[in-house]
Amino acid sequence: MGGTAWYDDAAGPVVRPYALTRGRTHYDGVEFDLVALIVAADPPEPAEDAHALPAAPWAPEPEHDMILELCRTPLSVAEIASDLELPLGVVRVLLGDLLDHSLIQVRRPAPVAQFPSERVLKEVIDGIRAL
Repeated sequence: MGGTAWYDDAAGPVVRPYALTRGRTHYDGVEFDLVALIVAADPPEPAEDAHALPAAPWAPEPEHDMILELCRTPLSVAEIASDLELPLGVVRVLLGDLLDHSLIQVRRPAPVAQFPSERVLKEVIDGIRAL
C-alpha cells in the first residue's frame, strides 16, 4: 500500500481529534463540568485603547461555529459532545477557546443540597403519623 489513507469510503474524510484542537489535550482555565450549561453570548465590543497593541485576529474553526449554533439555547457539555459526535476532551478545549473570547457563558450546576438529618426525617414521619 502506498501510504496511509486519510479517508474511509464509508465514513468520508477522517480528522483526528488532535487536529481539531491543534494538539492541545486540555483547557488550562476552568474545568468544564459535564452538566454545566453552556449558552452562546453576544460577542464583546472591541475596546479601543490608544496604547494597546492590536490583538491577533482569531478565526474560529467550523466546530466552534457549530457549538455556538447549538448553544443558542443552553446545553450541557455532555449534550454538546454527543450532538457533535466529538470526544469530551476535544469539546472542552473548543469550549475553552470560546470562553477565552467571551463567546459563551458557563452556568455552573447548582450544588447538591445536603440531605436533612435523621432527626428531621423522624420528626416529619411523626408529624405525618399524627395526622
